[in-house]
Amino acid sequence: MLGKERIRAVFEQVLAISPADQTEVLFLGEDSGLTRFANSHIHQNVAQNNAELRVRVVFGKKIGVASTNDLSVESIKRVVESAITIAKLQRENPDFVSLPAPAPVPQVTGYAPRTASFTPEARAKAAGLVCRKAVENKLIASGAFYTGANELAVANSLGVFAYHPSTVAELNTVIMSDSSAGYADAVSLDAQEIDPEAVAAEAVDKALRSRNPTGLEPGEYEVILEEYAVFDILEFLAYLGFSALAVQEGRSFMKLGQKVVGDNISIWDDGFSPGGLPLPFDFEGVPRQKVPLIDKGVAVGLVYDSYTAGKEGKASTGHALPAPNTYGPMPVNLWMGTGQSDKEEMLKSTKRGIWVTRFHYTRPIHPLKVIVTGMTRDGTFLVENGEIVGPIKNLRFTQSYLEALASVELIGAQTKLERGPMGGSRVPALKVSRFNFSGATEF
Repeated sequence: MLGKERIRAVFEQVLAISPADQTEVLFLGEDSGLTRFANSHIHQNVAQNNAELRVRVVFGKKIGVASTNDLSVESIKRVVESAITIAKLQRENPDFVSLPAPAPVPQVTGYAPRTASFTPEARAKAAGLVCRKAVENKLIASGAFYTGANELAVANSLGVFAYHPSTVAELNTVIMSDSSAGYADAVSLDAQEIDPEAVAAEAVDKALRSRNPTGLEPGEYEVILEEYAVFDILEFLAYLGFSALAVQEGRSFMKLGQKVVGDNISIWDDGFSPGGLPLPFDFEGVPRQKVPLIDKGVAVGLVYDSYTAGKEGKASTGHALPAPNTYGPMPVNLWMGTGQSDKEEMLKSTKRGIWVTRFHYTRPIHPLKVIVTGMTRDGTFLVENGEIVGPIKNLRFTQSYLEALASVELIGAQTKLERGPMGGSRVPALKVSRFNFSGATEF
């Protein structure tokens, strides 16, 4: 961790030597550790300490970006020169307006000192507990325990300066027998809050109950989706449709003012909530706004960065990704509204359906309809007359996530935090009345 003032000094060097009309500097720092285990043994412990500096320069409407992880004076000069060279070779972007102007950034706590100081021995102790629980039940454990402390800072020649330190910890495991598997994970800002016994117990229980699965014919079934599977749904909605760029390019399902999912579904992005993984500003230094995306089934909002906002004469919502970026703005702190049910109630209300722990290897087929194909994994069960009657072999599904969210009967009263590539989301479990399974497997 370099700290706010040292990073500010590096930024001042960049801004002082850049001759561009506008200049932006982004700092991404990581000090992390990862303990991996497989075959019920720890097999790898790695640590990474990296500091990446990205420089974006603007000459008129020509833009260039270059990066380095060498913070020496000579390297800083070279990365600025590289960005300048790249910019001069670019075509003008007629839609570019300006880098963002400064705005006050609310303070939010996203840093837990106990995570930053978490030791390899502490990760090994947790991993060892998971492995022992598997061995005690004649199962095999694999997985990983990650702990990281990060620094995000942004400055530009218009006066922007924003700095935010953060931490995150995640323990995940797949526990297997010769014919079954169970998955569990836990995510928190504070590594000490992760309970390895609870993670192990959940995965062991799934692995034991899903032994010797039987086949089930593909078709349309009721489903109970655990939070792991619901998180996949939110990730695809974000990737395919919640971005203003996706709408501007005509490739989004979001038709503002129109109903797109069921009345009981509300989704929003909130980078300030302490229950998630807070991030108070984006990768351009713009303060994040809480953005309602779907309210009671109706598409009501999109996320913007300075580029997409400039095309419409609007203000950025603070959702820029690091430049250069072809994806457009992206929500990274998603929340789904809760209901009043628990999984036991979902189970009892199901006449004949499938309990799904999580999805695997999901890929989009039709972005505008959010039709996705993938597999069930690590705990799939047949439900009849309100009871789990036994494990079933995994199934392939081909399903519109929008149609699934239009068929939600029950929503969990509690949410679970899941970690994404750049943030975290909180999601409940769902009971869906119709979900299409298009193929069967042999495992």
